[in-house]
Amino acid sequence: MAAEKISLEHAKQNKLFYFVANVVVYREGDGRCLILKRDMREKVHPGKYGVPGGKLEWGELDIAHPTRMNGEVLDFENAVEKLLVREAREEAGIEINTDLKYINSVAFVRPDGIPVILVKFAATYAGGEVKPEPGAFTDYAWVNAEEVKRFDCIQGVPGEIRETIRLFTS
Repeated sequence: MAAEKISLEHAKQNKLFYFVANVVVYREGDGRCLILKRDMREKVHPGKYGVPGGKLEWGELDIAHPTRMNGEVLDFENAVEKLLVREAREEAGIEINTDLKYINSVAFVRPDGIPVILVKFAATYAGGEVKPEPGAFTDYAWVNAEEVKRFDCIQGVPGEIRETIRLFTS
């Protein structure tokens, strides 16, 4: 029998994580990537530069409308791609292409004790004027692998910028 609702009733508590995906947006015209400065009120990495991304939310898994049935399992195809398109639009006001390239992943524990699995991708910029989301971000820059070093970034972001540029220029 297929699930009728999302529930944690039978979940193993020690196996629960937030799922977060980030995307380094690469602008092909000048070989630069977008970084956004996080608001000082953010729980994680306040005031640091990072890239668009966010948590996969239950609302994105509409039980009544899976993209396919896999036996009794409800599948939601392209969930990560949809998440990153939404986050790029919400956080930066831009559109990205969904031909994602994998960069890396990290598991971490937030200051509030919540465990997170973060998977990082690279995507090409599709258009739109950058408008940082009010209340979440205060500034932005398009940077190359050298320029990013001048910004106070979340640890790992300069390497992800370098890797993204390599992925799209190799």
